[in-house]
Amino acid sequence: MSSRQRTFAQSTAGDRNWPVLMDAAVFCGVVAIFYALSFVTRYWFTAPVAEAVIERSPRYLPLYAFYSLVRMGVAYVLSLIFALSYGYIAAYHKRAESFLIAVLDILQSIPVLSFLPGVMLATVAIFPHRQLGLELGSILLIFTGQVWNIAFSFYSSLKAIPRELREATEIYGFSPWQRFFQLELPFSAIGLVWNSMVSIAQGWFALMLCEMFVLNNRDFRLPGIGSYLKTAADHADKPAMFWGLTALIAVIVMLDQLVWRPLISWSDKFKFEQVEQSTPPRSPLLSMLRNSTMVHAFQRRVVAPIGERLIQHFANRGVVSEEPAQQGWLRRALPIVLFAAAGCVSLYATGKAVILLTSVTHAELVLTLRAAGATFTRVTLSLLLALAWCVPAGVAIGFQPKFARYAQPLAQIAASVPATALFPMILLAIIEMGGGINTASIVLMLLGTQWYILFNVIAGALAIPSDLRDVSSIFRFDRRERWMTVILPGIFPYLVTGLITASGGAWNASIVAEYFRMNDHTYTTLGLGAQISLANDSGNGRLLLLSTVVMAALVVTVNRLLWKPLFRLAEGRYRLDS
Repeated sequence: MSSRQRTFAQSTAGDRNWPVLMDAAVFCGVVAIFYALSFVTRYWFTAPVAEAVIERSPRYLPLYAFYSLVRMGVAYVLSLIFALSYGYIAAYHKRAESFLIAVLDILQSIPVLSFLPGVMLATVAIFPHRQLGLELGSILLIFTGQVWNIAFSFYSSLKAIPRELREATEIYGFSPWQRFFQLELPFSAIGLVWNSMVSIAQGWFALMLCEMFVLNNRDFRLPGIGSYLKTAADHADKPAMFWGLTALIAVIVMLDQLVWRPLISWSDKFKFEQVEQSTPPRSPLLSMLRNSTMVHAFQRRVVAPIGERLIQHFANRGVVSEEPAQQGWLRRALPIVLFAAAGCVSLYATGKAVILLTSVTHAELVLTLRAAGATFTRVTLSLLLALAWCVPAGVAIGFQPKFARYAQPLAQIAASVPATALFPMILLAIIEMGGGINTASIVLMLLGTQWYILFNVIAGALAIPSDLRDVSSIFRFDRRERWMTVILPGIFPYLVTGLITASGGAWNASIVAEYFRMNDHTYTTLGLGAQISLANDSGNGRLLLLSTVVMAALVVTVNRLLWKPLFRLAEGRYRLDS
């Protein structure tokens, strides 16, 4: 046999063996997932640990990282379900749209610590004899840090769907479910993927608070990488902080390779354009999965039949023109009942809050207003600094695939490393350089919120059709013309979404940026975040409620005067319509 024939035979054998290896890897992955689920289930239904001991030895880090990954994953699934439902209702129900978006603006700006007392007491009361109570409370707190960004992304994507695509679904008689799965969800896929990355990064940011927190002299600790980093920071254990950051970065890199890069490559097929990209994003893992015979068989025998039946079912629902009178009455009455119930609960809670706020002293009110002005200044500065570098960097990553191949993973890793884990070293470095907590707080807000703008700009740049870019090249637009006629109009809806969520994230980050405990010393400055943290530690419900209400009022005011007009401009003028 000649050398050429031998080489061909070896390559052919390798091609035959490759799908077998992929099938084995997929099988092992499925088995590992089922084992992990059973392990977590057993742990969650054990008796609760009064005060878990967080070991600082590096050998515990794999287990702690696993626990944190499970909490982040469950919180993200809940966030995605809520965001899709909430964003859909807000986009298509005109009467409720303004109210729902205002509520979303308020909720995304309320810090995690403001949710903590009610959430933890409720979950522990529901499951008093199971570890599930503490775990569910931590998951819901992570949920409050992730969900608002995804909901805003989906809502803005629905509002930006081109008119001709909506008209096509009406001409072909699509049912609402068909329109959702075949138009709305695919059109919003790119924005959802990139904003999901930001939300997961925000979840890592809040992890230290969600796994190790104090409530009325009760110390709630959960084993996880966030509590490991917090314990290491409290004891000024630099080796433990190094190993914790190393483990966290390893987890983030793993998520980037196994989850985000395949999703980015997969979502590129939903890009709205007439000209195909010359170099679409690729993922080795996604390519390997597509070559797996086991995955192909599962898709052919399970996924495809179920999908066809669902499409047929939803199509049949779409052609039904009449419904029984009883069902029609129930459908009209159900929203009224739900809104009435929500109104009663809101009125009751508002009454209790007003009674509690009547005991606020004049000195506390003046101090809170001064703190609000200080935090507002820091939020504004952090947004301006983020805007200055995120727009050009995001456009460069979105427009240059070769550059994005290296920059996107680095940006994802940098975004996912929580600023709360880096803050002890940043704070000490700034103090040594002659600065203080005021400067450090702005830096921490910037580190925690700049990624909202960057990843939304990247998603906006990726969503600009290639034919529009080609037109700017054919007509030889200079740099200024290209930015003013193609780039800024194309990314504007995404940029507004990023600014809105970044603003809420900056307010949320203030609870850590303005009040930080390290090595038996508390670093604090004047601000609403510091007041909320101090009120939570001391159990001062009156001051906690007052600070939260003032923060929500500020956010609503900024939303009415700035963000809402910008969002209307993005929705009405800068959208991809023919």
